Amino acid sequence: MEPVILIKPGASKWDIREKVWDYIEDKNLANFPRPVHNRIPNFKGANQACDKLMDLQEFKSSQTVKVNPDRPQQQARFVTLESGKTLLVPTPRLRTGLFNKITPPQGANKEQLRICCSSQGVKDFSVPVGLDAKVKVDLVVVGSVAVSEKGFRIGKGEGFADMEYGMMASMGAVNESTVVVSIVHDCQVLDIPEELMDSHDLTVDYILTPTRVIKTNCQLPKPRGIIWSKLDTEKLERIPILKKLRALEEQAGKDVTLGAAPVPAQQSGLETGQPRGPARRRPRQNTRQDPEGESKQEKTVESEQKTRQRPARVRKESRGDGAGGKEGEVGERGRGRRGGNMKEKGAEEGGGEVTSQRKLPLTVTTVYLGGIPAGLRVSELKTALREREAGPLRLTWQGAQHRAFLDYSDPQAAEQALEALQGLSLNGHSLQAELAKSQRGGRRSGQTNRRPRPATAPKTRAAPDAKRDGDKVTEQ
Repeated sequence: MEPVILIKPGASKWDIREKVWDYIEDKNLANFPRPVHNRIPNFKGANQACDKLMDLQEFKSSQTVKVNPDRPQQQARFVTLESGKTLLVPTPRLRTGLFNKITPPQGANKEQLRICCSSQGVKDFSVPVGLDAKVKVDLVVVGSVAVSEKGFRIGKGEGFADMEYGMMASMGAVNESTVVVSIVHDCQVLDIPEELMDSHDLTVDYILTPTRVIKTNCQLPKPRGIIWSKLDTEKLERIPILKKLRALEEQAGKDVTLGAAPVPAQQSGLETGQPRGPARRRPRQNTRQDPEGESKQEKTVESEQKTRQRPARVRKESRGDGAGGKEGEVGERGRGRRGGNMKEKGAEEGGGEVTSQRKLPLTVTTVYLGGIPAGLRVSELKTALREREAGPLRLTWQGAQHRAFLDYSDPQAAEQALEALQGLSLNGHSLQAELAKSQRGGRRSGQTNRRPRPATAPKTRAAPDAKRDGDKVTEQ
């Protein structure tokens, strides 16, 4: 199959990254989070590509599988757990260690396993694995920005996959025969010049796409450890576990001499994670990876509305005696406080109306979420929304009517949320997600509601298709 993205002679790794990111954005081939620049793209069809992992004999015979924490590989983490294998996930950006071993609850069902595979689940259902652990990794799954049928790989430019593999090699967890799989969109498979590959670059043995399984028969060797001369003191300061590994290797008599101090990216021949050439086309305020996650990566849910608008911390206060049906108020921390406690119970069990103080845009697009089972707590719904990276600007909870309303900044954000919420099931009940009625019926899908900007502390807005008496609104 001929690559759809053609690389010009003399292109750098960063040129290739930009070409792939631009193509995926132009062709609308990615799901949330967007834009895909500076990310491992969460491409459409990622689940189908991940499911092909189960067809590989190397996966069937494996016992311990390491999968990167990025969103497009979430299904790969799920099928690993569902197959009864040990799942290792690198800590996001290697901030606190090397691995987390995922430990699902005993007898976990599919829905619980899916939660364990999310970025939040990695935090809640895992135990750390240190450098001194006796671990043998049978198969490694990595994300990529670009790969070639010869097994050459280009990541997003920060070198984490390469360093993770190098550290695993140093601790004896992997060797030259360990199988490496990358899961990407078909358009990410292209011709990468071999001269761009360096000794620290990880190569791949299999490429899985929504339509293909490619065995690369790569001839280049994989990293056999950390190449310290490729690193500098600044990198060690950012990644403490590298400092620990360097001390251990120094004690063992290995050469751990670091490279030169960092130089501007346009002058450096090393991968620094910064663009060498044109600036990325769609800048964003916070370029940290998810979880994803990158990888969320530490998720705060990684969404455009989150980066544009940081929510105020809120405090629920009651007026009068706080009896049911009384209207509650919210004051920002340090501004206009009148006492009272912020209790989750109030927002979930009839403690009145709670309004977020964050500024909302003049227009919002509202999604209706129906079929909410009796007894479900709003915190459980919020968790599910975070896991699917569909966190709204504001959530209006009508648990007694078995529904909720989710406000998003624009039609695109709402459409991405709708896609993420398809198939959502909580407590054994399937939920229904669609645009609110006031945005259907004669309007085009995704058209926004005009929201007047209040001059005083905002109250909950009228529902798109129902009265909101007794609503409970909670910050998402």
